[in-house]
This record gives sequence, structure tokens and C-alpha cells, in this order.
Amino acid sequence: MTTSLKGDPGLHFWLTRSVAKVMGVSLSEEMARDRLSAQDYASMVSACRQCALVKSCQCWLGDQKGFAKTPPPGCVNGDIMQNLARHH
Repeated sequence: MTTSLKGDPGLHFWLTRSVAKVMGVSLSEEMARDRLSAQDYASMVSACRQCALVKSCQCWLGDQKGFAKTPPPGCVNGDIMQNLARHH
């Protein structure tokens, strides 16, 4: 079942960026290195906006004390994040 309801764009932009940062990935640098297109980045934020696990993600981010090797459980962008993290 898909929903047309989407979360706040600003919140999900920062959630996406924060998960990447905790995993040692700079999405801006990935774009500069042509490993991530602007469209792919926008799609990641859009997918995050539709995710029902926002509170879990925020808790996961709050629990991190350093770098994480894996994204939060159930992350809609988890595969992409792990793929980008492999380049580091």
C-alpha cells in the first residue's frame, strides 16, 4: 500500500544526511565524485519522506557514539547508503 502523505522535506533532508554522515558518507562529496546524481539524492530524500520509521531513525541517530557500519533497521535508503559507504 502506497501513501501520498509525505513528511516534512527539511526534516527528511537532514535525516538522510545524518544517517549518511554517521556511516562516514558525505552525500555532497559523493555528488562531486559523480557517484551520486542530484536526482538520486532527491529520490533518497523523497523515499525517506514516505518512511514510517522516522521515530526509530531519530532514536538510532541519537544512540550513535561514532561511525556505524550499517544504517538504521528498515532504512528505505539502506542499500544505497551501504553501497556509498563501501567507497570509503
